Amino acid sequence: MARHWLMKSEPDVFSIDDLARARNQTTGWDGVRNYQARNLLRDEIAVGDGVLFYHSSVDPPAVVGLARVVRAAYPDPTQFDASSDYHDKDSPRAAPRWFSVDIAFDRKLPRPVTLPELRGEPALADMVLLRRGSRLSVQPVTPAEWKRVLAMGDRK
Repeated sequence: MARHWLMKSEPDVFSIDDLARARNQTTGWDGVRNYQARNLLRDEIAVGDGVLFYHSSVDPPAVVGLARVVRAAYPDPTQFDASSDYHDKDSPRAAPRWFSVDIAFDRKLPRPVTLPELRGEPALADMVLLRRGSRLSVQPVTPAEWKRVLAMGDRK
């Protein structure tokens, strides 16, 4: 059964529009350098899972669209690329430390669902994104949270 995730990206680095314009509307979700998020990418996220695409580091942050996982975990190539900001000289090719998945664009939401709106929705009170101190760039979303966020984003 497909699961659901929220993935954060700074839109000046990679936005939902960038995903929509990407070759085959697909990209590798690389550069994750947090062990908890890495474990989700490596061990939990599967082909067919849904993704809430979240723009972070903007005012206001918001869920702006949907994607789906089209390739399960594989070694993040940026860890081996000395010219990459995500290079990890201590990660051996034989036992890579960091992993990526590929996601494909599904659609933009008719309207962004902002962080203040999410915080104001009682049904989302337990959402990982809204927990104090939660800064993970990849995080699980329950089926009920997924449905509620989509309902909010599809509302004109």
